Amino acid sequence: MASHRKSRPPGTRAAGIRTPALATAALTSVALLTQSAAAAPAADRPSLEEVEKKVDDLYRQAESSTDKYNAAKEKTAKQREAVDGLLDDVAQRTQKLNTAREELGSFAAAQYRTGASAPDTATFLLADSPQDYFDQTQLMGRMTSRQKVAVDDYVTEQSATMKKRQEAAESLRTLTESQSDLKTAKATVQKKLADARGLLSQLTAQEKARLATIEKQKQQEAARKAAELAQQQAAAEQKAQEAAAAQQQQQEQEQEQEQNSSSGTATSGSGAGSGGATSGSGTTTTPDSSYAAKADKALAFSRAQIGKPYVWGATGPGSYDCSGLTQAAWKAAGVTLPRTTYDQVNAGTTVSVSNAQPGDLVFFYDDISHVGVYIGNGMMIHAPKPGAYVREESIFYDGESSIYRVVRPA
Repeated sequence: MASHRKSRPPGTRAAGIRTPALATAALTSVALLTQSAAAAPAADRPSLEEVEKKVDDLYRQAESSTDKYNAAKEKTAKQREAVDGLLDDVAQRTQKLNTAREELGSFAAAQYRTGASAPDTATFLLADSPQDYFDQTQLMGRMTSRQKVAVDDYVTEQSATMKKRQEAAESLRTLTESQSDLKTAKATVQKKLADARGLLSQLTAQEKARLATIEKQKQQEAARKAAELAQQQAAAEQKAQEAAAAQQQQQEQEQEQEQNSSSGTATSGSGAGSGGATSGSGTTTTPDSSYAAKADKALAFSRAQIGKPYVWGATGPGSYDCSGLTQAAWKAAGVTLPRTTYDQVNAGTTVSVSNAQPGDLVFFYDDISHVGVYIGNGMMIHAPKPGAYVREESIFYDGESSIYRVVRPA
């Protein structure tokens, strides 16, 4: 019997038998595609320097947003206090209004008992415009002096109460807007911090090690600049002491000449010369002893906070943001500072970096988003950024150009 199976064309084989070349090519293609897919993200991935800059920018933006949050929070607290006061006032005035209404009601009842067909006071209480009603001379003429006083009190209290209610309603509206601003500022800070953490989490172990090396190099350069400033300040201080000693010696010599001279000319001349030297040596950037005493208290407080975590919006005692720390430090010295950096920067006398003294506040960046307490020798105590702790650090930690202003707060 003939076979019903069709004969195979020459050269054909069962699937999987005659395909080694095709299989190899397919595997090669898959490998190439896999490598390309893996390489694509790497090519699009930002460099370590770009990541570092982006993270620093996000932290700075978060600090700026934190100040906006702090300002909104402070404003909200004040507005809430004002609203509470207005509501209390409205409640008290309403009580007085009710008392006045009750007294007028007693007059209406008395009129009714006397048989009057239409109690005038009752008509008054139901009128849309009581003042217009009482402008009618016929009613006012029939009122006793006591009734007129009661009516006047009622109208006055009613007007004042309505005004206070309008103020309270407006304050509540403003408070609601401030609360919305507060919520927005808080969300902005949280997003900036989350973005920064996300970027850092994508770094490999090698990249993190490299980043740590870069950070160490920046710290070393900042320490070098701080040492240079310390030397400059020490030299300036020595020069000032030498000038003061020379002036003192000159004054002593002049006094001795005055005592030995029988002429008044030398006395007159020496007096003028002494005054000029004193005036010339005086400087508004040299703190007096009272400032030094306050600064010592602010510095002692700041040192006691070292090691506590940075937390945005925090004012202590367990954690701080940058302006929260400086505010608390100077509060310990009896000086009240505003809450935010861009308000604190105007709360004192501006001095140059070279004239900075312990206790002065050092502000950073054009947006005035950071601040620290100067402790001398080019160093400060500050709450640096999220994830860090209150610490001593060079004021040049982010480069000399980052310093915006130095302010003496008292």
